[in-house]
Amino acid sequence: MTKKVAVVTLGCPKNQVDSEIMTGFLAQNYTLTDDPQTADIIVVNTCTFIESAKEESIETIFEMANYKDTAQCHTLIAAGCLAQRYGSELMQEIPELDGVLGTGNVDEIAAIVQAAEEKRINLVKQGTPDFLYNDLMPRKRSTPDYLAYVKVAEGCDNYCTYCVIPHVRGRFRSRSEESIIREVREMAAQGVKEIMVMAQDTTRFGQDLEGKLTLPRLLRQLAQIEGIEWIRLMYCYPERFTDELIETMCQEAKVCKYIDLPLQHANNKILKEMNRQGTIEQAEALIKKLRSAMPDLTLRTTMITGFPGETEEEFTALAEFIQRVQFDRLGVFAYSQEENTPAGQREDQIPPEVREQRRDHLMQIQQRISWQRQQRWVNKIVTVLLEQKLADGRWLGRTEGDAPEIDGQVYINRTTKGTSLQVGDMIKVRILEADSYDLIGEVAS
Repeated sequence: MTKKVAVVTLGCPKNQVDSEIMTGFLAQNYTLTDDPQTADIIVVNTCTFIESAKEESIETIFEMANYKDTAQCHTLIAAGCLAQRYGSELMQEIPELDGVLGTGNVDEIAAIVQAAEEKRINLVKQGTPDFLYNDLMPRKRSTPDYLAYVKVAEGCDNYCTYCVIPHVRGRFRSRSEESIIREVREMAAQGVKEIMVMAQDTTRFGQDLEGKLTLPRLLRQLAQIEGIEWIRLMYCYPERFTDELIETMCQEAKVCKYIDLPLQHANNKILKEMNRQGTIEQAEALIKKLRSAMPDLTLRTTMITGFPGETEEEFTALAEFIQRVQFDRLGVFAYSQEENTPAGQREDQIPPEVREQRRDHLMQIQQRISWQRQQRWVNKIVTVLLEQKLADGRWLGRTEGDAPEIDGQVYINRTTKGTSLQVGDMIKVRILEADSYDLIGEVAS
């Protein structure tokens, strides 16, 4: 009887792609299950982005380790960013682990599982993080049929002073244009309608390749693929958001008028200490240019509060910037002090409770802004991608201004017009009401 394997994924969508690749390799020799309690082998794909992610990863490993006693698990593997960062230390501290697989060895998952089952020693694969996925590798998508994540590059060269990603993911390296296009064509053939184009630094795509390929060129080619309706850009750095990219977004109807543009702060001194490129004045000028070119643009950003040395005045400037610019979506992280980072070694750390108070204050400001920004959709007709039919007959879906998991949804009132609706359909909806996060609408006549 074939053994069962479960892959438990933590962290970001980029990590989810790695899990889908590992699952693809494992499916060649094992039966897949979504329930770890029924699995003989459990792989935990971990995250180490901030302290809370690290804690969740360790807690999940211990939770899965319990299944060695209470269920049928006999082999437990830690993979991903935490495994890359701590490797042998994890094996020493958590004896229930049978193996550790870093980010540079994703394609070796089947081999390490087999070795762990044979109880070989020294099962720590923690090489240079230089793995780069291509479309010829097996991959089992875990997203709904209509949605897929497309990771166009791996690694990061930015070396922000608070971040460990370059150390656990390696140097920035783009996939080939041909590989990406082949993969998306195959996705479209399988019924995918929305693709999330992403990397640690998406706007840098192609700059490391011969001929200096560009993201706009890639987007234009992806937009030609029949069946793909929405192309969503995530993790775009402002200093690399070119006029050509703006022009491409305007010209290509399939490219969502949605931009995820992490800024992290609004004070130039803090930005410089973070090793972020560009100034806040340049970022604000870009935002004005983007909104002028695309009036219906949905703009998301992330900010960090309580970076070492952040004064009350600098935080106030950040709050005023958010009030002035009026982002549609905002994510705020309280600064996480990470070991072996320049920021983490500074002595002027802000107390954790102050970091969190500042985060909460920004989110209170943003809640009012989000409500105001959402009202512009009331009485408009928008395209909605259907995701779920509720028990009361209503439907849940998303507009092109809503990324899955992190943004809001549209509640579509029950209607006799919707008897033939299916998950994955794209329909016209008239928006009736809006709150800070979600919209309520009805099927348009």
